[in-house]
Amino acid sequence: MRPFSPLSHVDQLVAHLRNEIRDGNLRGTMPGVASLVRDLGAGTKTVLAAVEQLEREGLLVSQGMRRSRRIVLTEDLGVTSLRVQILLYAPDDAKSHYNVELQQRLQGMGHVTNFASRTLVDLGMDVNRIARYVKKHPADAWVVFSGSLDVLHWFSQREVPTFAFAGRRRKVQIASTGPNKLTAISALVHRLSKLGHRRIVMLAREVRRKPHPGEFEQVFLNELAALGMPQGEYNLPDWKESPEGLHHVLDTLFKYTPPTALIIEEPATFIAAQNYLAQRGILAPRDISLICDDPDPAFSWCRPSIAHIGWNSSQCVRRIVRWVNNVAQGKDDRRMSFTKAEFVEGGTIGPVREKRLKSGLK
Repeated sequence: MRPFSPLSHVDQLVAHLRNEIRDGNLRGTMPGVASLVRDLGAGTKTVLAAVEQLEREGLLVSQGMRRSRRIVLTEDLGVTSLRVQILLYAPDDAKSHYNVELQQRLQGMGHVTNFASRTLVDLGMDVNRIARYVKKHPADAWVVFSGSLDVLHWFSQREVPTFAFAGRRRKVQIASTGPNKLTAISALVHRLSKLGHRRIVMLAREVRRKPHPGEFEQVFLNELAALGMPQGEYNLPDWKESPEGLHHVLDTLFKYTPPTALIIEEPATFIAAQNYLAQRGILAPRDISLICDDPDPAFSWCRPSIAHIGWNSSQCVRRIVRWVNNVAQGKDDRRMSFTKAEFVEGGTIGPVREKRLKSGLK
């Protein structure tokens, strides 16, 4: 079964108009915004946002003030349909809202897009195993999520174009995008310090910890040191990426030297950790501060609100779509881009309680 992700009104309208263009029901020029509002029964802001999205995708071209936008099919652009394989980090990543959006947008542009049947975790982040898998599953372009330095370097040496989303991409000559969280993590650590936190732990994916901490994780450790806090394996512990592994590392942390703040990578891991701690009576922000290093649409439903590092995933999706279309047109696009990220202080963060400090249950 394909992963489900609810679409906004704008995304639904974009998909509808895109299909109308592909099916030939809309040709030549796009009706004006007022006409679309009347015919589709949608709000003006929704229609305008959808039309602007189609412009960014290249399906519509502005012809100036008070003139209808010209409809441009991929055949007009000289764009051919590509077979695009999306190689994810872990199986659950296929359910993320931005991966679902990416697949939908690429398919809407006429590209045959699939999530690879194996993930980097399934393949052990092993270059030889990945090479064998890629050989058995030919594609015109690959999009790799959260790849290690060795994996991304191997992909960058191949003739088939590859795009890297996040991962250890900064030292590899490869087209890529992702959030720049360095300023955000610095702001987060300083805020926790002001709230009295001295034992701050980050639960990061293995690819971000080994063979050495990634840039984001290293900035976290450096900020701890700069603020006079001890920093080492306790702050960036090793753990097995599974529910059992998560439970084990949490049990170990709270048995000996309980942290006062936890920074957790990935929304799914954050929710699992929050739930596991709550079952043991450890609640945020009463007993601990919890922060996720990524945003998630589900956070808007949470009370207290979730403290997190926010960034616009749609900007990254648009960059990947543009890259695929550039590849389809024969362009050599290896640009590295970054999306701005910021620390969003939610209700799961708070000051350290003096009673807990004195009792030794920090």
